[in-house]
Parts: sequence; C-alpha cells; structure tokens
Amino acid sequence: MEQRRCETRRAKGCLVGCVVVVLLWSVASAQIRYSISEEVNEGTVVGNIAKDLGLDKSTLKERKYRIVSSYADPLFHVNQNDGILYVSRKIDREEVCEQSRTCFINLKTVLENPLEVHYIEVELLDINDHSPNFPDKDKRLEISENVLPGVRIPLKPARDPDAGPFSVQQYKLSPNDYFRLEVKDKGEDGKIPMLIVQKSLDREVAGSHSLVLTALDGGKPPKSGDMNIIINVLDVNDNAPVFSQDVYSVMLDENASVGTTVIQVNATDLDDGTNGKVVYSFSSIVNRRLLQLFDINPLTGEIIVKGLVNYEEKDRYEIEIEASDKGFAPLATQKSVIIQIVDVNDNAPDIEVTSFSNSIPEDSRPGTTVALISVNDLDSGLNGKVICSLSADTPFALSPSLKDKMYSLVTKSPLDREKQSQYDLTITAKDAGQPPLSSEKTISVVVSDVNDNSPEFSLSPYTFYVTEGNEPGTSVFSVKAFDRDENDNALISYHILRDGSEENKLASFLNINTESGDILALKSFDFETLKTFQFQVVATDSGTPSLSNNVTVNVFILDQNDNAPVILYPVSSNGSAEGVEEIPRNVNAGHLVTKVRAYDADIGYNGWLLFSLQEVTDHSLFGLDRYTGQIRTLRSFTETDEAEHKLVILVKDNGNVSLSATATVIVKVVEPKEAFAASDVKSSAKVDEEDNVTFYLMITLGSVSVLFLISIIVLIAMQCSKTTDYTSKYLQETNYDGTLCHSIQYRSGDKRYMLVGPRMSIGSTIVPGSHANTLVLPDRRRGSAEVR
Repeated sequence: MEQRRCETRRAKGCLVGCVVVVLLWSVASAQIRYSISEEVNEGTVVGNIAKDLGLDKSTLKERKYRIVSSYADPLFHVNQNDGILYVSRKIDREEVCEQSRTCFINLKTVLENPLEVHYIEVELLDINDHSPNFPDKDKRLEISENVLPGVRIPLKPARDPDAGPFSVQQYKLSPNDYFRLEVKDKGEDGKIPMLIVQKSLDREVAGSHSLVLTALDGGKPPKSGDMNIIINVLDVNDNAPVFSQDVYSVMLDENASVGTTVIQVNATDLDDGTNGKVVYSFSSIVNRRLLQLFDINPLTGEIIVKGLVNYEEKDRYEIEIEASDKGFAPLATQKSVIIQIVDVNDNAPDIEVTSFSNSIPEDSRPGTTVALISVNDLDSGLNGKVICSLSADTPFALSPSLKDKMYSLVTKSPLDREKQSQYDLTITAKDAGQPPLSSEKTISVVVSDVNDNSPEFSLSPYTFYVTEGNEPGTSVFSVKAFDRDENDNALISYHILRDGSEENKLASFLNINTESGDILALKSFDFETLKTFQFQVVATDSGTPSLSNNVTVNVFILDQNDNAPVILYPVSSNGSAEGVEEIPRNVNAGHLVTKVRAYDADIGYNGWLLFSLQEVTDHSLFGLDRYTGQIRTLRSFTETDEAEHKLVILVKDNGNVSLSATATVIVKVVEPKEAFAASDVKSSAKVDEEDNVTFYLMITLGSVSVLFLISIIVLIAMQCSKTTDYTSKYLQETNYDGTLCHSIQYRSGDKRYMLVGPRMSIGSTIVPGSHANTLVLPDRRRGSAEVR
C-alpha cells in the first residue's frame, strides 16, 4: 500500500526575494514528503517526484535529474524518464534509525541548466519483524535458604529492536510455589521485571529451582523471548551431625600393632558445603591414658591403635566420641564407643646367653662347653612352656641342665678350621601357646687355628727349562707353597736341601729367597757340559711345632748357539784349515774332488751345518753340496783351464745368530800319468792324516756317548724314585754325513722331545721358546698331552 503526501510552502512575503534568487543564480528548490513501510521489495514505487513538483518529464534526462547521496549503496533511485522515485534495496528501519520512535530519510535531487535542488523526506514506517531478546539466555541466581519472603530480585529486561507498540509490552513467569513476578515501568527505559520471594526456602527440601521468564511484544500475534532462571539455594548451618548407630562396641586383640583400625564411626549432616562436613575427635572428658593408646582420624572416623594395648593392664575401655560440622557456628553430637580387649599369647620367649666363649680351638674334644643359655617366658601355663632348639648341620648341640629352662651349648663332633673357621649358630625358643610364639638368637663361634697342616707346593715335581749362558746371581725360576693354616702357622720359609750327596752337588751353585721362593743361579750353565740336574726344596711353616714339606725340582738346560763350527778336514800340518787335492785332467763331470768335514758342539739348528763356496776361481768348474760338503766337478777340464784352483768353503750353523768357519782347498789339475805316480806317494801320507782325523772323531763320539749314558742312568734313577709319570731318556744318534749331527730324545710327562741336527723327522713340530732346537714327537703309545 503506497501513501503519498505533497505539501508546497510558499510565503507571499518572500516572493520577490525568490524571483531575484532565481534570476541571479538560476537555481530553484522545493521539498516534498513520502511514507513507506520498512522491508518492502526492491523496485517498490515511493512517489512521482516530477508530477508532485510539476517538472517537465521530457527535460529530466537532458537536465541530468538525479539524487545526490553520500551512501555507496543508496537506498533510493529516480527514473530520469518518468521522474518516479523507486526503492533500490530492502530497508531495515532498525538498522537505519535504531531505537528512534520516528524514522525519516532526507534525499536531495538536482536538475541542471538551470540548477534546481529539491529536498525529499521519506518516512520509514515500523513493522513487527523482531522478537524480544534477553541479554542472557540462562540466568543463575544464588539465594540463601534463610531469606525472608518479600525480598525483590531485579532481572535484566528483554530488548526488542521494534518501536512503539511492537516493543516489549509484558512479562510472564512460569508457575511455581516460591516466587512471583512483578513488572515496573521505567518509561523510556522500558519495563523492568522483578522476582519476588513469596515463600520461605529450605535447601534440604529443594536445593535449586528452575523458572522460565517470558517477554511479549505488542504485535498481533505477539512475538516472545524466553530466559531460563536457575536459582541455587545456599545452605545455612541448621542441622547437627547424626551418628549411624546408637551404640558402638568392638573386640580388640591385645598387643595389636600400632596403626591397627579398631572401629570406624560414621555421622552425617544434612547441610551442604562446610556446614555438612563432619570432623571427629575425642571428647574433652577422655582421660590422658586413653589418648596415649588410641587415636581417631578426624576425616574418616577411624579409631586406630596408637600405643601398646595390654590385656594384663586393662580389659575394657569406653571412649566418648564427638562429631561436629565445620559451620561458622559448628554443631556437635557425642557418642560412646566400648572396646573389649581380648587376651592372646603375646609374650615371646626371651633367650639369654651367659658364660660365652666366642673362640674355641679346632682340636677341642666333643662335649666341650661353649656357652650357657637360659630362656624365659612371661606368659603362664602352656603359653609359658618353652622348647629350645639349635640350627641343624652344625658340630654343636644343646644339652638341657638340671635347672629348668637352662641349656649348655657343647661340641658334638671334631672341628676343622680349614673347612670352616666360623659358625653362626641360631638358637630358637618356641612356646606352646596358640598360635605359638618363638624367638631366635644368633651367636658366632670362631674356631681358632692349630698348626695341623704342612705346607703344600703348587706343583710336584717342578720342571724348569733354563737357557744356557744365564747371568750369574739372577733369578732363574721360583717355587711356591701354601699352608691352609693361618697367621704364624701359615708363614712359610724356603731352603734348598743340601745333604752332600752326589745327586745334590749342584745345589751348592743355587740360592733361594727364604720368603718368596725365588731361586738364583750362582754360576752360568753350559749345555755342552751339563744338560739336566735336580735338587730338593724344603718349605717350613712357623708354627709350634713347625711342619715342613719338600719338592723335587728338575732343571733342563736349553742349548744356545755359542759354539762355532770346527773344520775337521782339511787340516794342514800347522793346524790351519787348508788342504791340497790333485786330480787328473781327464776326469768326467761329477768327479768327487774331496769332502769338507766339520763339527759343531751345539745341537739342533744351532749344530746344523751348511756349506757354501765363498771364493772360487771358476764357478763353472766346481760345485759344492751344501749339506754334505762334497766338492765335485761340474764339467770336464779343457786345455784352456788353469792347472791350479783355489776354493774357499764357508761352513756356518743355523742358529738365530749364526757362527761360521772357513776352509781352503787348493785343487791341482795334473796329467793322468803324474797323478798315478803321485797317488802312490800321497796315499801313505793321506792314510796317516785320515787316521789322525778318525782318532779325533772317535774320541769326540766316545765322550758324547759316555755323557749321554750317564744322563740316561740318572733319569732312570729319578723315574724309579718318583710316583709321578715323569721320565727322561737320552738316545744318542750319530749321523756323520759331512758334518757331525746330534739327535737327543727325552720324555717329560706325556710328550716326547728331541733335540735334532740338520735332518728332522717328518711330522715333528717345533716347540715355541726352544730356540728351534727342540721338536715334539708324536707319541705312538698314547695321545700326547701338554706338560704342565
């Protein structure tokens, strides 16, 4: 529905002034008013401005008729073709004018050539398009339960953006028995709702109340808005605690442990918060003795044992308990608790040790008294009857005495400190009560030492290997003995047995440290002179009387490369290693010129000799076997070959640091006839020379054989006098193939050893630390084992 209203104001007295203004400025102005409801659709006609102002429609477009507005999104627009004012978009009155009762929008239209300004006023009429709205959808109030009826509680009013009759007109409260509603009109501020208490509150009956406040506007039909009101009733301390039982009675065993709960009392208070929290305590009339025996938990009401409760002192207790709340003015209630004490077997036997000897010699006889023991029990009857016992598996026993509850602790079997030096004996006393009580007492008995053990060596016999050429005065090996006794009885001293016998004559060249057992050699040993010997070491303790033990020490001397090779042939008349050999010129290749013979007193690799040509006039003519020392021709002689050749042969052993000697052989090449003539003359001299060489060789071999035979006899005697599996056997083998080689075999434990020369047995292995002189031979009698 569209409404129009046009009003033209003219003042007759100003007519002349207006004409002058129009003539001077070519400007004209007029004002009209229209009314339109809010929220109309876009394009709704507001009014025909051209018609109402009497403007020529045909000139509107030419004169650029328009609305001058500062809004980026104008609310209205005018059609330049017909001069009609239209709505550009939906208009919300509450957005434009907010809470104003009337809402006017002023528009300014302009025409050019000449300039005309017309003012248009559009009134927006309100419609009921908003519902009342409370600031809070939920309102929570707290009211004390002792508030008096008639108390007023103001509430925040509801707001309605609409104005006039469409604003909030009335309030309604949901039905209830405790509250009513009263509305107070504040004029422009609207209507204020008031909540009035009309009946006394009781938190214990109803702790909270839920109400709904409704606001209604004046529309038809009216629109409304709700607010939920939650009223919490605050507590007042108006109820005293109440115990759950009229009488509390309980049975308690005497000697109940501290902290044991006797009984738990319980009281409740209908009030809320601190007014309903109950605390427990003993009444002020309870005597001090009870306070020492019992305590009460103020929060839970548990009565607990605080001290020792003894039936023999008192068999019944009556305690006054008080329960109070925590209100500002606390309320309290008293109740009696009766505790009956039950008698139990509460006294364990007591063990007392008298006349105790904490140390006893290990040679004490069975039946020796160690201590006297008495037991006592404060209970009577069966609870006071005591049985005493001793821990098992000990060489001690308890022997009852004639006096009641008295025992003797005695030995029942021989003692041995070396097996066990201390006994922790547990004595148990147990009464005949139900349940029985027992007590224990542990005493320590120390077994003192008696010198009843001889020193024992860690090995028997000892076997040591000493390299020849040792430095005199230095330690070569040591022995060690231990004694299972203690203190002075285990203090060991060492000395070497020197009885003057032939077997122990080498003991004079040894010395021993009496405390450590280190053995020093006073002389340097020579393998070529001495290969093995033995002696006795005695270990003696410091007990009274002292005990001793002896051990056999077997010493084997190991060879070192300390002998240089000796040339046996060729040897000249003045003793130098030089010789002359004559051979026919017509000999073939491979002819034996001569053989260089040498000897080394060392054994094994140290005595293994190798031959080499150090100097030769013609290398293509002569060759030398490096193992046998044989010199042979490599080819036949020619006419151009020289008649005399000098050969220098180097003979060296295979020691780590090899030693050597040289021999010179002069080979003269003669014609066959001269050779045969000279051979007869030379044969006699050579036979004499070879006889001398053979003589020296026989002396050497005989000496070695005698020495080894003596060694074998000594070792056999040692084997016969020992119970251990220890044998030593020497077998001399002479392999004379250009050099004198040695092969000595001996046995130690489960292994066989051989000191070898240049040729070794297949399958033999070198023993580490033997300086490449000793080989381990596989034992064909039984599996070999490492000598320990």
